[in-house]
Amino acid sequence: MNHEGSAPAIDVRGLNKHFGDKHVVRDLSLRAERGEILGFLGPNGSGKTTAIRLMCGLLTPESGSGTCLGYDIRGQSAEIKRHVGYMTQRFSFWEDLSIRENLDFIARVYQMPRRRAAVDRAIAGLNLSARAGQLAGALSGGWKQRLALAACMLHEPQLLLLDEPTAGVDPKARREFWEELHGLADRGISVLVSTHYMDEAERCHRLAYIAYGQLMAQGTAAGIIAQQGLSTWSVAGDNLQELARKLQGAPGVEQIAAFGAALHVTGRDAQALETTLRSATGGTDWHLQPADTGLEDVFIHLMNRSSDNYAAPKP
Repeated sequence: MNHEGSAPAIDVRGLNKHFGDKHVVRDLSLRAERGEILGFLGPNGSGKTTAIRLMCGLLTPESGSGTCLGYDIRGQSAEIKRHVGYMTQRFSFWEDLSIRENLDFIARVYQMPRRRAAVDRAIAGLNLSARAGQLAGALSGGWKQRLALAACMLHEPQLLLLDEPTAGVDPKARREFWEELHGLADRGISVLVSTHYMDEAERCHRLAYIAYGQLMAQGTAAGIIAQQGLSTWSVAGDNLQELARKLQGAPGVEQIAAFGAALHVTGRDAQALETTLRSATGGTDWHLQPADTGLEDVFIHLMNRSSDNYAAPKP
């Protein structure tokens, strides 16, 4: 995925940022290649948005260094901004203007040269041609997101920053949006995207999991699952809440989560976990079987291991 002869899209080391007495980003080091979709996951308030802004020169770190698209994040932030498209959750558009009129207005505000050609390119590049004359206020959530993405692409950025871009969008529109992102990545555009959806996480080339300012894990989805070394079992049957209470704090049991009509029980000590589960379910109607550890199991595990840097200090 790295384009030969290109600097990495992101290459940062030891970034730190405080807001007041809160250490919002702590010693962050990360690298993203050109044409890579890097997914950021983590609980709300975990520092994902701040981390993305630091890595792209939109915020200045208190310590640490690095480059974005080959430019220094401390001294060349103006250059970085020229090559970055940033889509926030609260993208605003004018409801009584059409898609084309919205894009033309944005291009005019930013005094873009060859404005009409830029708008045509963005519309064609994101398959908006059939709806270019439609009023933005009449668009569904999925088409509004695509309009927002087109606005970010007007100046042909090399890097896209997307902050939970599909929140509140239906599954079909989310899937189509991700097809567009993969199309952009195939053209060499790098994408940093924060998301809460596990199916979206699995569509990223690599993932970074941040919890309360700290990078807890990074790599491919399969690699992160393997790194954690978790063993998972699925238990099906009636009265699963009774079983969950019974298993709380038992040897080998580190987390219990409801998955549909079953419980997923997970822990790092595979032998102790199996012994506990066989003892708890033996001679009962509860049906026990090994399960593949999924990303959601891993992220619940990572969240439980991290401490909230916004929580009140313990007395």
